[in-house]
Amino acid sequence: MALIKEIVQEALTIGYLSILAEDKLRSQLQSNYDSEDLDAWIILQRAIAAGDIKQESRRKKASLSPKAKDASSSIKLAYQMAAEIAYAAAIALSMTKNTKDQPSLGA
Repeated sequence: MALIKEIVQEALTIGYLSILAEDKLRSQLQSNYDSEDLDAWIILQRAIAAGDIKQESRRKKASLSPKAKDASSSIKLAYQMAAEIAYAAAIALSMTKNTKDQPSLGA
C-alpha cells in the first residue's frame, strides 16, 4: 500500500484527490506512519483549504447556496487551523527532551 507522502505527492502533482486516494489515506492514518507522512498530510490539508487541490468527494457539493458557502469557508478555516495545530504538535513531539532544564513539581 502507498505511503501517505506518495499519495500526497500525486495529489499535489495533479491537483486532485480521488475518493480512492482518500480511502488509502484514511487507512494509512489508522496504521503506523512517520513524521514525514504526517508533514505530507498537513501539506495536503493546507493545499485543500487553499483550493489548490480539488477533492472528488466534494465535487457534488460545488453548487452550494450562499449560506452553505459561508459555512464551507468556515470549515476550510477550521481545517487550516487544525492542520497548523497538528503541525505544531508534530514538531513538539519530535523535539528531544532535556529534563535537566525542565522544572518539576515537588522538587
